Amino acid sequence: MRRWHRTRQVINYVNLSTPAGLLIALIGGARPCRGEQGLIFAHGYRIPFPVAGAFTVGNVVLTKNGEGYLTGRLLDHEARHANQYVACVGLPMIVLYVVAAGVSYAICGNPASWNPFERLADLDDGGYPHMAARWSRSREGRSGHDLHDR
Repeated sequence: MRRWHRTRQVINYVNLSTPAGLLIALIGGARPCRGEQGLIFAHGYRIPFPVAGAFTVGNVVLTKNGEGYLTGRLLDHEARHANQYVACVGLPMIVLYVVAAGVSYAICGNPASWNPFERLADLDDGGYPHMAARWSRSREGRSGHDLHDR
């Protein structure tokens, strides 16, 4: 395991975000197991919220999907979220993320497209769309041209 992965594990355990993730996995009926990049994968999450293929709390990546789902670019995306828990000193990340998702939804109608946490984790790797702001779309509709063509 790389030094950063181990460091992230320790910090996210101490800042209580990984224990919170394990508690959420337990409540959601997910089966935790050791994963790649020093993460814990929790497959079989049964609670229908949040609406996402996977989500991360601390070093725990939760998904309703079975083993083999958390690979490649999606895994890299979720690992970046684990890094964000380190930067946000743990559980405050959840509040900051919810606020950012609300602002993103107000801007474009999608909770991820303008959310800085999703952008820093790479929208494409997470499977999220790049949506224009509502005010940009209204101008595009009046002029008949895409703003990127100007």
